[in-house]
Amino acid sequence: MKTLDNFRIETKAGVSYDMAADFNVLVRSFSVSSPRPDIETEKISGQHGDVRFGKTWGNRRITAVCSIFAVDSYDISLLRSEVFKALMNVDEFYVICDADPGKRWLVEVGNEWAPERSGTYGEFTLEFVSHKPFAESIGTSLDPRTFDAELWQVSQGLAVDASDYTQTTTAFSIYNAGDTTVDPRQMPLKITYKGAATNVKIANNTTGEAWQYTGGATTASDTILLDGIRATKNGLSIFRDSNRKLITLAPGWNDFVVTGASGAVTISFDFRFYTL
Repeated sequence: MKTLDNFRIETKAGVSYDMAADFNVLVRSFSVSSPRPDIETEKISGQHGDVRFGKTWGNRRITAVCSIFAVDSYDISLLRSEVFKALMNVDEFYVICDADPGKRWLVEVGNEWAPERSGTYGEFTLEFVSHKPFAESIGTSLDPRTFDAELWQVSQGLAVDASDYTQTTTAFSIYNAGDTTVDPRQMPLKITYKGAATNVKIANNTTGEAWQYTGGATTASDTILLDGIRATKNGLSIFRDSNRKLITLAPGWNDFVVTGASGAVTISFDFRFYTL
C-alpha cells in the first residue's frame, strides 16, 4: 500500500526509513503549509497606520495523516514503537515526499501523537515543523543532472547542466534555480578556485559583491576555498588576507568575473537550490 503522499525519513547521518515499506503505514495526505510571514512594522504616534520595515519568512508546518496496518495486536504495538523510534528524535531530520522526490524538508515532529487503534488498524496525524521556510534540493549543483541518479524531479527549474558549475574561464554565469538568494551565512555554499594569480578577485556583478585575496600570489597548485563564511588556502585560514567579504547567489543567472589570474583557472560552485 503506497500513495504519492508517502514519505521517507532520512537522518543527518544518512539512515533512511520508508513509511510504507518499513512500517506498513499508509500516508493518506501530506500537506505543506505556506511559510508564515513575519512583517516588521513600527507604530508612530500621531500617524495613521504603521511603518513597514520589511518581511521575512517564518517556519513551515507539514501535516501527515496516516494509517497503520498490522497482522495482530502484538504486531501493531511493535510497529508503533518502531515509528516512535524513527520519528521522535532529539535532532532534526529530513522528510522526502514521493510526490516531490527531488526535494527535502528539514523537520522535527511538533506534536504528541498515538494511533487511535481499532484491532490491528490505527490512525494518527503527524505535525511536522520546519524551522527553515524553504525546501532544499536533494542534489547539489555539482551532482550528475540525470533522472537515474534519483536526485532530481520535473519542475525544479534546472536550466543548465551540472558541468556549467565548474568553469575554466574568467567570465561566466552561474544559475541559481531556487526561489531565494543562497547566502553562505545561512546556507551551505562552497566556491573553489585553483590557478595562478596575484590577489585574485571573484566578483558577482549581478549582486555587486566581490571577494578578494590580498595575500599576494597563488600558484597553479594552490586551492582557495570559500566555504560558508570561512576562507582557506590549502586548508589554512586566509580570512585576514582577504577583503573579508562574502558572495551570495541571487535567484536566476549570476554573472561572474575573475580578475588577477595569470594562467589557467578552474572555479566551481557547490550548493543546493532552495524553493518555496
